Amino acid sequence: MNKSTTLNDHIMEHCITSMEMAQANERRPLWERSCPEMSDIDFTYFGLLRAISVVDSGRDFLQKADENHDEVIPHSTYFNSLKSSRRASMLEAIEEQSYRLLSEKLAAQGIDYLSQFPELDEYFVEAADGHFVEHACHTEKNDKGKVFAAGFIYSMNLRNGLLKPLCCVTNGSKRNHEIPILRCQIEKQNGVKTQERKRLYIYDKAVTDYLWWDQQKHHDNYMVSVMKENSAATFVESIEFDEKDEINTGVESYSIYETKDVKFSVVHYRDPETQKLFSFITTLPTSINPGTIAILYYKRWTIEKAFNNSKSNLKETKAWSPNSHALNNQMRLTAMVYNIIRTFEEISKKQNPELIHPAEKKYNKDLESRQLKAKKTGGFVNPLLFKARIARISSSTFRSFQSAIIKGRSLLHLMQKLVGRFVSRSIQI
Repeated sequence: MNKSTTLNDHIMEHCITSMEMAQANERRPLWERSCPEMSDIDFTYFGLLRAISVVDSGRDFLQKADENHDEVIPHSTYFNSLKSSRRASMLEAIEEQSYRLLSEKLAAQGIDYLSQFPELDEYFVEAADGHFVEHACHTEKNDKGKVFAAGFIYSMNLRNGLLKPLCCVTNGSKRNHEIPILRCQIEKQNGVKTQERKRLYIYDKAVTDYLWWDQQKHHDNYMVSVMKENSAATFVESIEFDEKDEINTGVESYSIYETKDVKFSVVHYRDPETQKLFSFITTLPTSINPGTIAILYYKRWTIEKAFNNSKSNLKETKAWSPNSHALNNQMRLTAMVYNIIRTFEEISKKQNPELIHPAEKKYNKDLESRQLKAKKTGGFVNPLLFKARIARISSSTFRSFQSAIIKGRSLLHLMQKLVGRFVSRSIQI
């Protein structure tokens, strides 16, 4: 990373590198084409610029791109490109390589928030969930004259906090349930290529289709969820586990259950802080610690923080278009922007180990307060919650990033701004 390079140029270089990797990954890609009116690199760069900028619409973005960045973008070319199936295929390939590029960069910095769970080393661990926004203008109404929210499904890599766009659920013209769409997406991935690692999806209880997930084990796809209250599963046998291991704090039992001739594991976990009982289900092998399964479900809520960043900081509260290709482009560009900003924040935290982000300081103090309160009633906070975690990206980081884009500032200036907000671990906020 050349710190004298402007942030704008860095983003353009990231687009170019991701494109070159995408081209090298496929032999004669069908999406590759020369477009003199707007190249694929420019289309990707302008898309990222729109996702970063706080704008109300596509026309608002085009005007601000002209006035703030001296980028004159033909209206018809831009909107036609946004709805192009070829451009959508191209962007899908670029996003995949962008994700890979940033994952490697974070790994090189030693960032792995699951390093304390070596039993998960052979898994991609992803928290997944649906994310819905207001439908676009001109969305077709149903036969009752109604329109609905437009929706996507994203996953978050729980090792590094990067977002992965999985699929579009609906453009808002009709109400679709996200789980069948998710299953189709996973089956599509199964047929494309062999996975480098096993995949573990952490989802809410709507995902529990026991027979389907049992079949997915043959494709190295596993899940962790919470057991439904009305589940008809029956107890089969107990699973031995090390009750003295800190990782299994709060686990009351670990068992095999069965329903419709399908067996799966159930973890009964009592939160030592609140004394509330939770039942988690998983298709993972029984060699995985039950405490790991419980804490993974707690970590699932991290993806909600990313959705909050998207709506609050990137102002992605509305679909760009009812067109399916445009929606897929919006989903991928939003994820790419989030991941670029996440990478900057994660790297900034590595600049000086003696300093800590104010938000992290506040979180640690809140944990200490919760610990004192819990002790008064004979409880305690699960010690695993004191370990390193994926934090919400600070709003100040988004503001600094957006300002650096508008003013053409260097990476060095941006990094100084980010690190400059950190405080000493010994200083109270």
